Amino acid sequence: MILAVDVHYPARGAIAAGVLFGDWTDAEPAATCISRFDHVEDYVPGAFYRRELPCILGLLQEHALTPGCIVIDGHVVLGHDGRPGLGRHLFDALDGRIPVIGVAKTAFVGIGPDSEVLRGGSRRPLYVTCAGMPPENAKASVRAMHGAHRLPTLLKAVDALCRQSAATMDDAASPE
Repeated sequence: MILAVDVHYPARGAIAAGVLFGDWTDAEPAATCISRFDHVEDYVPGAFYRRELPCILGLLQEHALTPGCIVIDGHVVLGHDGRPGLGRHLFDALDGRIPVIGVAKTAFVGIGPDSEVLRGGSRRPLYVTCAGMPPENAKASVRAMHGAHRLPTLLKAVDALCRQSAATMDDAASPE
């Protein structure tokens, strides 16, 4: 199974969501999962992984997930010097056992055109980086994902699942 994950931050805490699918071309998830976290680290520029990584690891642990590959919303490496981003920290936290593909909607300074993937009729690329697999395989996998537009269907689905769950969490916390 392949797992696409996303994390959102409602007014308090965080929501991590995942969609599991068997093949890169799948249009529908085989399963979904959600984890809620009451406490998260504050955002620190340059150390985003400190906030998001515990949520992703918590999702994996809570749902006993051992996918063959994980797709994150973000970068695996940062810049031309290959500094570790969220995805690399995730790969390392999993002892290099599970490949991680990062799909980012915006370029990070120093990320070259070799990470760009065009999908559908879009002229705006996605930026694909990875750990644990050859970059060309990661880019081909993202290109193969279902959907006629820039963002693959299942990456939109995990984002929507996460946002809806975060909104529900906010609604539950609001005084009536």
